[in-house]
This record gives sequence, C-alpha cells and structure tokens, in this order.
Amino acid sequence: MKKLVTCCLSFFLLTPAFGQSNPKIDSLDRLIRKAATDTARINLVIEKIYLLNQSNLDSAIALARKTVADARRIGYRKGEAYALIKLAAGNYFKGDYGHSAAYLKNAAQIFTSLKDPKGLGNTFLSYGNMYGMQGKTDSAIASFQKAIQYAGQINDRRMLNASYQNIAISYQMNSDFPHAILYNQKALKHFEETGDVGSQSYIQLNLGLIYSAMGDVKRAEQSLFRAIRLSRAASAPIVELYTYSNLSTLYEKDKRFGPSYDYAMKAAGLARKIGDPGIEAASLSKAAISSAFLNDLDRAESMARRAVPIATASRQPYNLYQAYSALGLALKMKNRFGEAIENYEKGFGAIRGSDYYEESVGEAYRHVSECYSRVGDYRKALASFRTSAAISDSVRSRDNIQKSTELTMNYEFEKKQQTLNARQERRRAEARARQLALSVGLGLSVVIAGLAFYAYFSKRKANALLHAQKTEIEKTLTELRTTQEQLIHKEKMASLGELTAGIAHEIQNPLNFVNNFSDVSEELVQELKEEAVAGRTEDVLAIADDLARNLQKIHSHGRRADSIVKGMLEHSRSSAGRRQATDLNALADEYLRLAYHGLRAKEKDFSAVLVTDFDPKLGAVEVVPQDLGRVLLNLYTNAFYAVKEKQKKAQDGYQPTVSVLTHRQNGTVEIRVRDNGTGMPEPVKQKIFQPFFTTKPTGQGTGLGLSLSYDIITKGHGGEILAETQPGQFTEMTIRLPVHG
Repeated sequence: MKKLVTCCLSFFLLTPAFGQSNPKIDSLDRLIRKAATDTARINLVIEKIYLLNQSNLDSAIALARKTVADARRIGYRKGEAYALIKLAAGNYFKGDYGHSAAYLKNAAQIFTSLKDPKGLGNTFLSYGNMYGMQGKTDSAIASFQKAIQYAGQINDRRMLNASYQNIAISYQMNSDFPHAILYNQKALKHFEETGDVGSQSYIQLNLGLIYSAMGDVKRAEQSLFRAIRLSRAASAPIVELYTYSNLSTLYEKDKRFGPSYDYAMKAAGLARKIGDPGIEAASLSKAAISSAFLNDLDRAESMARRAVPIATASRQPYNLYQAYSALGLALKMKNRFGEAIENYEKGFGAIRGSDYYEESVGEAYRHVSECYSRVGDYRKALASFRTSAAISDSVRSRDNIQKSTELTMNYEFEKKQQTLNARQERRRAEARARQLALSVGLGLSVVIAGLAFYAYFSKRKANALLHAQKTEIEKTLTELRTTQEQLIHKEKMASLGELTAGIAHEIQNPLNFVNNFSDVSEELVQELKEEAVAGRTEDVLAIADDLARNLQKIHSHGRRADSIVKGMLEHSRSSAGRRQATDLNALADEYLRLAYHGLRAKEKDFSAVLVTDFDPKLGAVEVVPQDLGRVLLNLYTNAFYAVKEKQKKAQDGYQPTVSVLTHRQNGTVEIRVRDNGTGMPEPVKQKIFQPFFTTKPTGQGTGLGLSLSYDIITKGHGGEILAETQPGQFTEMTIRLPVHG
C-alpha cells in the first residue's frame, strides 16, 4: 500500500516565491526591450515566465502561450520546447494536469529530435513535479531518476540538485525515509558549499517533515525552526508558509493542540496573503482538528466547512481529503455519526486511486470505523478497521525509521568529524614545521657521522640484506597461500550471502500473508463470540465462512513457505560432492530468482527483465547440485552486474535483460546465460577464467568466481564453460555437460 508524509506538499523549483512587484522581473523587462535578436528575447521571456509561475499563474500561462507561438513563428524549436515546459508548469500549478501532460510530451519530442540532454532533463524534472502534485509518487520518482541521469551526463549541478530535492519529496510522500534523507543530504551539502540560503531553507523544511513522520519531534522542531530563519534571510515567504503549516501538524501529533492551532492560523493568514488556496485550505483543516481536540467543537465545524470550498478550488486531492476528514472529526465528536461517515467517505473518495496513504489517513479510517459501529453497520466498521491497521503497519516500519535515524546520525557525525580533522591537520602542520627546523640541524650531524661509519657497515649490511630477503620470500609465500585460501572462502561466503538474501525475499511474502490473515482471524473470532452471545445466527454463519476462508489462506501460504524452505534445504544439504539426478530446469530457475531477489534486496531501485526458455525434454541429469548451483549463482550475479553498469550510462529506453536457456542434444546438455549488458573486449575475455582476474572495482570482486566455476564444470563434471561476448552489446556464458546413459 502506498504511503504519504503527514503534510500538504508542493514540489519546488530553486527560487523563492515573489510578489507582484519583483526587482528581478523589472530587470528582465528592461533586458527584453533591449534584446538584439528574437532568440535572445525569447530566452529572456522564458526566464520571466519562470518567475511569474511563482507569483501570478494566469499571467505566466498567458505569456507562455504567446512565447510558444512566437518561437514557432521564427523556427526557434529549442525556445518553443522550453516555453512549453513553463506552460506545463503553470497548468499543473492550476490543477490542469491533462493539458500539462500534453505540453510536456511535445517538449520531449522536440528535445529528442534536437538530441538535447539538458532539455530532456528539464522536461523529466517537470514531469516529476506534475506527477507529484497528483499524488502519483511512483511515476514522479521514475521521472526524477531520468532527470538525475541526464543531469549527470552533462554535469549540470543545478538540475541535479533540483532533482535531488524533488525526488526526496517523492520518497518522503511514499514514507521511504532513508531515500528521502539521503537525497536531501546530497542537495544540502551542495547548497551549503555554494552558500545558497534559499535552497537550504527548502531542504530544512523537508527534513523537518521527514523527522516529524518518523516521530522524532526534537529533530523535526530543529529543522523546521531552522527553515524559518533561513527563509526569512532569503526572502522566501513560501517556505515560511509551509513551515508554519507543518509545525501545526507536528504539534498536533504531539498532542500540543494550542500551539498547533496558533501555527495553523498563521499559515492560513500567510497563504491567503500570498494567494495559495491549497495551503490555506490545509491550514484551516488543521486548525479545525486542533479546535476539536481543544473541545471547541462549534469552531472546529466552522473552520472545516470554510476549508471545503477552498480545497475544492485548489484541485489538489489531499487538500480536499483533509477538509472533509476534519469536518468528519468535528461531527463525530458531536455524536452526529451519520453526517461524519458521509464526510469521511467523501475525503477517502478524493484520494482514492492516488498514492496518498499515511498515518493520519489510518487514524481517519479508525474514526470512521467507530462511526459505523455506532450506527450498527459492523461489516463496514470491520473493513475500515482493517484498512486502518494495514496503513499504520506499512507507514511506521521499524526498519524504515531505524535506517533513516542511522543515516541522519552518520551525516551529523561526518560533519563534526570533518571539523575535527581540519583542526588536527592544522596542529600537525605546525608540529611538522617545528620538527623540520630541529631535524635540519640534527640531520647535518647525522650525515657527517654516517659517512664515517658507512664503509664499515656496508659489508655487514649486504650480508644482512641477503638473509632478510630470503626470510621475506619465505614469509611472502606463506602469506600468499593463506590469502588464496581466504579469498576462496570469501568467494564461497559471497555466494552464500547472495543465496541467503534471495531466500529471505522469497519467504517473506507468504509469511506476511500468514501474519496478516492470523491478525484478521483473531478479530473475526472475537466478533463471532459477540454475535453468538447476541443470538444472531445468520451473522455467526457469515463470520464463520470468513474465518474458514482465512484459515484456508493461512494454510495455503504456510505450505508455500514450507515448500520454499524444503527446496532450499534440499539444494544446500551437504552431499560430499556426490552426484545425483537433478532437474536442471528447476535448479536454473530457482537460482535465477534467488540471485535477482538477492540483488534487489540490496538495491531496491534496480529491476531487470528475466527471460527463460527451458527445454521440456531435458530430463534429469547426474550432477552435484550444490556445486552447479554455485556456478549458476556466479554467472547470474555477473550478468546482473553487467546490465546494472550499462544502465548507469545508457540513454533512455535501455531495458536490462537477463535470459536463461537450456537444451539437450547429441549426448550433452547446455545451459546458456545471456545478458544485454556491457560486454567484454577480447583481451578481457581471454583472462576471465584466470584466478584473481576481475574487472570489478576494488572490494567488489575477488576474481575467483569464474575460476572456481571453471574448475567445477571442467574437473568436477567433465564438461566445458565457454564465453561469447561483444563490447557494449551482450555476454553469453554456455555450460556444456555430458549426459551418461
């Protein structure tokens, strides 16, 4: 289930909001009047549209439409495409996502025909903003990742950091706190180095939201108040506005409803002054919630009813959900349960189909569950309670918060450590200078004495050197043998790690189902007792049917987990190298999935297409399954590494693919593993089976994987292993094994 941070967010570019009178716009107007060429004038107008999108959307949209037409008239396609991006931005800020998507599609087509990576990067950056404002965070993340890829190709720091900021917001809205903190820290480091105070204020705001969602109130307060100070220094009222709104949310979660109400009203007033209906509606909704918990229910209902039409006008689904949810809470606390249900359901309808799910949505489902229970609709009450529990479990993942906390502490420690290292380096430099002065005088004396003793010690030194060299050679030989044994052990443990990660991923899914259905069954048993006591036979039978279905599902998923464990134990059972009849199709398929899930467990952003073509007539083959499994795991791991490396450098449209084929013919069986990754040049291909040869960076490979695989296939099974490759295109590894009988 998708997740969202507890706030109302907009996606930001790298400049603060401006009022109607803006010195930068005035300066641009003077430059536009003096422009020597049409293309120069259009470029300046595009900059003006960018600023107008922060203060006057209607003016920005009108000027963008005119600029698109002017650029087409003079054949300036690049200017036309950038004007289309600004026109799209104005439209999605207004909530017109259909026209916005069409404008961005046209811009992408123009930049593609011009082979302009910077233009494509800016287009995908705008796509991400548009998807983010609709709550489609998965699509937003994919778009920002493409923008990061293009920015990296041309080393455009501004685009890269804009992408970092915005992808962090998307991960934040998905409650993926580790990624959100990581990308915010990347951007913050750059802006601290460049002294960009305005951008620092945006990031501190977003960090405050993450810490708030994690329940870290102290860090959240620190970041949010830091955001206010920085926003005032940078004259960025939009940041100050959003910070007030999210301080209200923070204090509401911390049960400090007085400060929560005060900051909500501050935000509502500033939003009305700036002209941001979305945040005005959100702030009124928060003020209503705080009023309800302060037991001022009439004010709570009044605030929420004011928020509903403003949220409707903003055309942002989460704002509308907040308004209806706040009204539902006020009516529930007034014991008007039917009206409360109606408004809660309107709120859920506003975010249905989006990625908006977070802790406050879970709480709203708990409230509406209680309302359904009060009006006697127990089935809907139970369904709402289940939804609430599922949202709460998914948002407040212990691992998620633990990883985020570790990331934050590491970042803070590194900053302190850098300062300490700088001080220590200065002290060491001063000490070295003093030491150098003393050493010069002492050195002259030592040189004179040394010359006198040189002749005497020369002969003794030569004999000692020969003895030392002999001892060193013997020591080195011993160390090499030890190192070789350690590297072989490391390679085996690396294979075991890949296998274990895959098994963990495979078994987690059925276990989650077992746990979830067990929890629901406990609730059904309790409800069954209540209905039985009440004598409602029909409801008792219906609940019993539900309970039976749940038990069937628990049994089914339990058997699935059991089969996974038995299968893995079968392949890992020690056999002292004995051959046994083995289904190679099943073996190849299992290790392919385990290798893929093992990599995905470490790198969640990676994905690849898996293609299998197994010969149904292959039959059982006498092999040592544990050894052959290790070979397959090594080949799969290398294939995934190759496509992952190519994906980092490839243009848009590249699809990582790994395929596996089995075939039986003329007394042999073949297993082919092919990838469309980086390939290998001929000199590398000639060395791949040599011990300790690797093309991976230091620390990522021992160079023994293919060497051990070669020995297992050729010496252990009497077969052969071959490589076919083309640089930049593909690599195909073929295992051929003899079939006896």
